Amino acid sequence: MPSNRRSDKPDWHGRRHGKKLRPGHRKLVEKRLPTLRVTAQDPDPDFAGTMTDAPAQIWLEIGFGGGEHLAAQARAHPEIGFIGAEPFVNGVAKLLSAIDGGDLKNIRICDDDARPLLDAMPERSVDRAFVLFSDPWPKRRQNKRRFIVRENLDRLARVMKDGAQLRFASDHMDFVSWSLERLIAHPCFTWQARTARDWRSPPPDWQPTRYEEKALARGERPAYLLFNRLAR
Repeated sequence: MPSNRRSDKPDWHGRRHGKKLRPGHRKLVEKRLPTLRVTAQDPDPDFAGTMTDAPAQIWLEIGFGGGEHLAAQARAHPEIGFIGAEPFVNGVAKLLSAIDGGDLKNIRICDDDARPLLDAMPERSVDRAFVLFSDPWPKRRQNKRRFIVRENLDRLARVMKDGAQLRFASDHMDFVSWSLERLIAHPCFTWQARTARDWRSPPPDWQPTRYEEKALARGERPAYLLFNRLAR
């Protein structure tokens, strides 16, 4: 599973640790995470205990980094159930802090590689998926670490409902070209762009990410690729 970009360039196969957790964050991971965790062994998120009504849809973010985007989406859409996958424990702790600080009831967390979770999730169970500003792994020998490859797109295509939207964004143009080529080539996805404006501007309900804001501050223009899952 790809993690959002960070300086230590961790391998995304399995859980990862970065800086030592502060006591408050460590307590959240120890006490709160078990109540919100979804795993490949238990992939069905239990929202009934916290949400007033069953979620209208399920949205999935793969590699949520520090969780800023995921928490913002959850606040904006309290009727939606969210699953976030991120193996980097410091990012998980930040999201847990946002969940408690914002009293968010509609987020569940996979703190591990997303691929086994995708394999275990029910078919046609996801209404929207996000892969945002993940590590571009810019060196040629690192390309195999990128998430947007045929095998993972197959996984996403299986769990996404017909017409479900996949949102990909990055400020690294080589990574964008790589991902676009593979997304266009996949038989289950269709690109929604009709003009350059469609992929140079975020959609109307966009929630910014920390890495996006850094890119904009550097004067870089991210690309926003929106694909729909074709009907079976």
